[in-house]
Amino acid sequence: MAAPLTPKEIVRELDRFIVGQDDAKRAVAVALRNRYRRAQLPAEQREEITPKNILMMGPTGVGKTEIARRLAKLVEAPFVKVEATKFTEVGYVGRDVDSIVRDLVEASIRMVKEEAAERVKARATVLAEDRLAQLILHPKRKISNPIDLFLGNKPKEPELSAEERQQVATRKDEVRAQLMRGELEEMEIEVEVEDTPQNVEINGASVNIGDMMGGMVPKRTKMRRVKVEEARRILVAEEEGKLIDMDAVTSEAIRRAEQDGIVFIDEIDKIAGRSAGGHGPDVSREGVQRDILPIVEGSTVNTKYGPVKTDFMLFVAAGAFHVAKVTDLIPELQGRFPVRVTLQSLTRADFRAILTQPENAITRQYQALLAVDHVRLSFAPEALDALAEAAFAANEAQEDIGARRLNTVFEQLLEDISFNAGGDMPDVEVQITAEYVAEHLGDAAQRDLRRYIL
Repeated sequence: MAAPLTPKEIVRELDRFIVGQDDAKRAVAVALRNRYRRAQLPAEQREEITPKNILMMGPTGVGKTEIARRLAKLVEAPFVKVEATKFTEVGYVGRDVDSIVRDLVEASIRMVKEEAAERVKARATVLAEDRLAQLILHPKRKISNPIDLFLGNKPKEPELSAEERQQVATRKDEVRAQLMRGELEEMEIEVEVEDTPQNVEINGASVNIGDMMGGMVPKRTKMRRVKVEEARRILVAEEEGKLIDMDAVTSEAIRRAEQDGIVFIDEIDKIAGRSAGGHGPDVSREGVQRDILPIVEGSTVNTKYGPVKTDFMLFVAAGAFHVAKVTDLIPELQGRFPVRVTLQSLTRADFRAILTQPENAITRQYQALLAVDHVRLSFAPEALDALAEAAFAANEAQEDIGARRLNTVFEQLLEDISFNAGGDMPDVEVQITAEYVAEHLGDAAQRDLRRYIL
């Protein structure tokens, strides 16, 4: 895990991106700190302490998913978000619950591999530059023999005399210098790349045929004609792959997934209904809960990288619980989520804060987008108040979709400006005032904004 943060520091970091919901932030901050505390204990005591899973209850768009996602990013922990409604009871067509753990391991592999690639990037770049110079001076010859093509045999290069080798080395140094100065970026060359077989869909999962064959079939390659800039990226990636110890990556990735992994199960309230007599749409809801239960309780799941234990993963479940109640979950599953927090619907003050406080505030996003087309957008304080009021009123009058309502409001507010802005126009200053908001939104509670919601 990254440098340990205290619960107060964790909450402070979450405050940079998420407005309000202090109870939820405190709960996840404590859960995260407890992981660090557990890691400092003796091994025999550490094995007895399991994470205290969290159940978040609250309407959509108030920050449940964002809290979990930011938390994982904050501590560089493997993270996966799954929808409980995608899974069905064993025996029905649908995704297998074990895929939760497999997806988490894949996320962990990507994370650790990226870190390893960063460590070897400098060496890989030097090797890639050398290969680039070689390709520019001596383009690869195409393989004409079908048997050699199938087996991946390379054509033999002619033997060079000492004088010729010296000339080639001198010329290669010159080309390498040109590459470093960026003088050959637009030049087109042919590079040999791996011909990856297409994935096939099996029971909702994407499966690579090459992986299924276990590497028995030699890897096929093909020639691609690309610019030097693209060729460098391809070759650097290849060299990184050669320098990375994948056994070490896999071992570390599994350790992180087991010890630091965070699984966010959304819409858990949608599987909370009890089936009545085994008929109707509720037929498999309790079955899904019972299938998820072993994963949350602690079990071992077989993956293509080896067995992975779920005992110490942190599970964060979330749901609106408008219709179903937490008590509609089976008792065993309820007991596995001892920490429960309720997230509140957003108020006018919350909407006002969301417009300005977070580092990724929607106002800053639109300012950056329109600045590309030379529109310098600004918002008067009264306009922000009017926008907060419009979003709050729309949620009151229609479905409460939380902070996502701001996307709807902003798309309608800035539709004319976004349509008319173009890259060929000079810089123009545009200030959004309360009058502009009133003119383009009117009474948001009375207008039909649903056409902007995907």
